[in-house]
Amino acid sequence: MKRNVDEPLKKWKTDRKRKVLLVRGARQVGKTYSIRELGKSFEYYLEVNFEEEKKINVFFRDSLNPEIICNKLTAYFSIPIIPGKTLLFFDEIQACPEAIGSLRFFYEKMPDLHMTAAGSLLEFAMEEIPSLGVGRISSLFMYPMSFSEFLMALQEEAILDLLKEASPQNPLDRPFHEKLVDYFKLYQFIGGMPAVVQKYIDTRNIGECQKMLDDILTALRDDFAKYKKRAPVIRLQEVFDSIVFQAGQKFKYSNIDSHASSQILKDALSLLVQAGLAYKIYHTSARGLPLGAQINPKKFKTILFDVGMHQRLLGLDLKQHLVTNDFEIINRGNLTEVFAGLELISNSQPTTREGLYYWQREARGSSAAVDYVIQKGEEVIPIEVKAGTKGQMQSMFIFLKNRNLKKGIRLSLENFSEYGDIRVIPLYAVRNLFRDTI
Repeated sequence: MKRNVDEPLKKWKTDRKRKVLLVRGARQVGKTYSIRELGKSFEYYLEVNFEEEKKINVFFRDSLNPEIICNKLTAYFSIPIIPGKTLLFFDEIQACPEAIGSLRFFYEKMPDLHMTAAGSLLEFAMEEIPSLGVGRISSLFMYPMSFSEFLMALQEEAILDLLKEASPQNPLDRPFHEKLVDYFKLYQFIGGMPAVVQKYIDTRNIGECQKMLDDILTALRDDFAKYKKRAPVIRLQEVFDSIVFQAGQKFKYSNIDSHASSQILKDALSLLVQAGLAYKIYHTSARGLPLGAQINPKKFKTILFDVGMHQRLLGLDLKQHLVTNDFEIINRGNLTEVFAGLELISNSQPTTREGLYYWQREARGSSAAVDYVIQKGEEVIPIEVKAGTKGQMQSMFIFLKNRNLKKGIRLSLENFSEYGDIRVIPLYAVRNLFRDTI
């Protein structure tokens, strides 16, 4: 399956000034698969999994000299490690902290070797390393498959090409628009976990996909035991579930358990965010750029990392959702707002971890709010998310007037169009926001 990181990985391969590459992201989002695909373009490929091959941890105890390490790995795996010809991949590297510490020396002493690493809970392990070496390691962030990646997996490249060229001045023909709306509804139930998408491709059975989502959720919950030194497992589970039920509103710890310590709940949420299982959407005053410099760290919303997981935890009626035109059902549990936020993240630059922001009028008694605020070039652009084809936009107009801005974006199930200063972009086309022109 084609992924958004494929091109950045190819560029990294040919970059003469490349650094050691860390591929980062939550468990089961496809990190290992993408690196293996890159490995096919090398003469030799050596994958070292530190959870499967725990014996080799001893190779990193006496010396972190990469030449000595490579000699031992070559002898153990019978695969040559030759700079320029071999892709060396350390997987599940968090299981061997010494291997993480060795990465800086690979850059310093074997700069011509293509060296990559990945791992689940990697962010936690990296905290234990005194220094990774500033300027020696670059990162590539991976997420569950975006809607466009989902369409590519379904071999719908032709309709994707049409979508890339669509705009308010050049809307899609109705049959294509309706087809994409149907795919949008389907994607909300399948989500972007690669194994679940592959299950749908193989079986075309949404029920089987739901069972696989349950299996992944169970595996993720089992992982919480690995966090227990930092937060109680029961609190992690409570916060994880609460993220779903508080989506679309200011996150409140008191809504989880009024008797629990707020600090323990804060720590639990921080761990879930650090593990890539959730994202915070911070309130910003949005009076200029950068948006992140004007946030209120105590005021934020949260979303789970995958829309399929989100709907599964909500327990939505699958059949009712797929056939309905009732947009209250389509948006139950703020599903469309979650989808839009995840699309903004997964289509952003993979070399940096992008922040998400929203705006709410701070005047007492005011309910005016804009779902997302993004930066495009030197402009601040507000985004309102609507589940259907109708809805008022008073909050958008208030924001545009107060900030003296020229345009806003409405994401909905309408076709591409315009209402004065408001450009309407279909929910299935969030990726179009990242083009040079909107």
